[in-house]
Amino acid sequence: MAAHAGDMMSEVTLAMTSRTGLGAIGSTIHPYPTQSEVMKKAADAYNRVRLTPRVKKLFAWWLERSR
Repeated sequence: MAAHAGDMMSEVTLAMTSRTGLGAIGSTIHPYPTQSEVMKKAADAYNRVRLTPRVKKLFAWWLERSR
């Protein structure tokens, strides 16, 4: 795996077994600096990829209407 892999594996295992996924890891506050911060950054990067231009436009429309 990698150096300090044990720090990261428990968090990924928890997300997999509880079926919460990367979104839960990305929204969790992590102490900094740690090796497990890498998992949060990866989850955040994954969630940014999911924000397609269409979804971004829908969010902008929704936020505009809710103000």
